[in-house]
Amino acid sequence: MDDSSADSAISRRLFLKGSALSALVLALGGAAVSAVYLRSAQARDFYLRPPGALEEKRFLAACVKCGKCAQACPYRSIVMAGGEAGVGIGTPHIIARETPCYLCSDLPCVKACPSGALDKGLQEIEKITMGTAVIVDREGCLSIRGLRCEVCYRQCPLIDKAITIEPRHNVRTGEHTIMEPVIHKDKCVGCGICEKVCVREKPVIVVQKRVEKQEDFYEF
Repeated sequence: MDDSSADSAISRRLFLKGSALSALVLALGGAAVSAVYLRSAQARDFYLRPPGALEEKRFLAACVKCGKCAQACPYRSIVMAGGEAGVGIGTPHIIARETPCYLCSDLPCVKACPSGALDKGLQEIEKITMGTAVIVDREGCLSIRGLRCEVCYRQCPLIDKAITIEPRHNVRTGEHTIMEPVIHKDKCVGCGICEKVCVREKPVIVVQKRVEKQEDFYEF
């Protein structure tokens, strides 16, 4: 083999090796970018489904990923999950911090669902069970720290039902009253409006998965 042929063979090998490394770098880079941009709802391993959604496993089995519920939402609150959702790719969910559910009285998303993944038996917004709001950072909550905020309470569509304000003595100052927002899980529908309006850079109140009540005994 002459020098030119040897150089050509080496060049081909380097090209192929470089192409393989480039593909690997792109794949790893894409994964890193995806990890950086995971939505907060996905990061806490919970997808906030539209009103009337069945229990998650049944919902995934019933949803045909048609997007009609998203098209029917007047606020564009419903978006379709991306590849990070695994088997749930293409299913509808809500990112409360960006655009929560505004609890339309006529529930157009439910009416638009053709598969039954959203229960058409749902007629009242107070019967919605999307999730439950939880104060996850009490130290960061301005109201609990003794400052007058109460934005989550004021903006709650079920004010004085899902969220109430409970006054208590401020032990730290000894003089002031803390007006603490208290979430009533049996009334909260999980719309996410409180998470959206929280004035902190990272919301101290977020919607989490509703945990069904468990009995301590079984009847036979």
